[in-house]
Amino acid sequence: MSDFSLHPFAREGADGGDDDRFHEECGVFGVFGAQNAAALTALGLHALQHRGQEAAGICTYDGTQFYTERHVGLVDDNFTKPSVIARLPGDRAIGHNRYSTTGDSGIRNVQPLFAEFAGGGFAVAHNGNLTNALTLQKELQRRGSIFQSTSDTETILHLIATSAKEHLVDRIIDALKRIEGAYSLVCVSEKKLIGCRDPLGIRPLVLGHLDGATVLASETCALDIIGARFLREVEPGEMVVITPDGVESIRPFESQRSRFCIFEYVYFARPDSVHGGTSVYNVRKRIGEELAREMPVDADVVVPVPDSGTPAAIGFAEASGIPFDLGIIRNHYVGRTFIEPSDQIRNMGVKLKHNANRAVIAGKRVVLVDDSIVRGTTSLKIVQMVRDAGASEVHMRIASPPTKDSCFYGVDTPEKGKLLASRMSISEMASYINVDSLAFLSIDGLYRAVGEARRNNDIPQYCDACFTGDYPTVLTDRSGPNNIRQLSLLSDVS
Repeated sequence: MSDFSLHPFAREGADGGDDDRFHEECGVFGVFGAQNAAALTALGLHALQHRGQEAAGICTYDGTQFYTERHVGLVDDNFTKPSVIARLPGDRAIGHNRYSTTGDSGIRNVQPLFAEFAGGGFAVAHNGNLTNALTLQKELQRRGSIFQSTSDTETILHLIATSAKEHLVDRIIDALKRIEGAYSLVCVSEKKLIGCRDPLGIRPLVLGHLDGATVLASETCALDIIGARFLREVEPGEMVVITPDGVESIRPFESQRSRFCIFEYVYFARPDSVHGGTSVYNVRKRIGEELAREMPVDADVVVPVPDSGTPAAIGFAEASGIPFDLGIIRNHYVGRTFIEPSDQIRNMGVKLKHNANRAVIAGKRVVLVDDSIVRGTTSLKIVQMVRDAGASEVHMRIASPPTKDSCFYGVDTPEKGKLLASRMSISEMASYINVDSLAFLSIDGLYRAVGEARRNNDIPQYCDACFTGDYPTVLTDRSGPNNIRQLSLLSDVS
């Protein structure tokens, strides 16, 4: 899900500057047929916490009424108390983790979103971004719809509510055929749990089984935490309708070539998850191996930028024969609100989260391996930290191609002009972040790492638009006559 905004992109990190990481906006989870549905959902959301840390919500149904708890903050901060779970009775539930801008996340935008339709209650949780949501919102408002949030997910609710179809599943299909972009949805009604994935399968969704209950989740790691058995992925363009009678598969769209987000393998997914039958951890190691073969360097030690650079750094070290070591230690207990962000604290910058391990890097030629470079501000600080710790040379290797274009499919990215690779050559970037050398994995190398021989004559097997500018869907809100700004969909408009 995303939040509408007409304002420029802005996000404050823990160091007080613009956050220099990509953020997956959402994780979704659903369970049907389990007496402890809310507790299982809280556990599932805990496993998916990396996909969104600003807010979380759970909606349940007990055969009589719906119950909803939505809170700003982490899952552990809000859903570990027995009293909260006790307020969420029922044998079916859906849940959602959300990433949003710093400050007031806006409780009105925390999902799941719930509505009372003519045929009964209905709740939805959404991972992704609709690229024509603002256009549809304006149309719906002209017809009398009143929006209570700034979330594109609410557009889906209004489209379902205003559909002329008789049955709920048909109304959902009717709504989905009007939207563009990326989505994985989990929905709960009085009789059903429903999962949907966009026709290109850009965002992930998997199906599992647990002691007679059926489970939906963004990633397999959420199945693992509750002991559920992975059944299969929900396929691109598929809707699964779960009732006491079982799981029905509906395919309302024409079959298309899948364009799964390749950055899930690079960064977003947890390394212990599996996508497309492939271990994310193994892919990240292979990425490092490809990077070492493509962009070798004479050095003494390979150091990951933790934590996202670690698997690729292991692969790089194994392929290059250069020793791997933890030359940067991450503080896992730093949060945005752990201390008042005074100017002095802000000026500490990256040291709040990372500290150089001088014993490993002093006097050494160091290869830093990271997953990506966004604005370059974090890379600049980390390189300086390693130099201050006594490294004789600092080389940086990036486990993905240069990120030159913004994402419109559910990933929080800056405007194109703020992406370092969109306005500098690689040599200019190397000079800016003050490294002795800088190199990126090629797009073909990335495809080889995920199991594709090549990019198939420039017909991509994945969504790689952030690297290539090859967007797999129409960007209606961006390219329409009003050229509606769509790069700041996370902001909460008051």
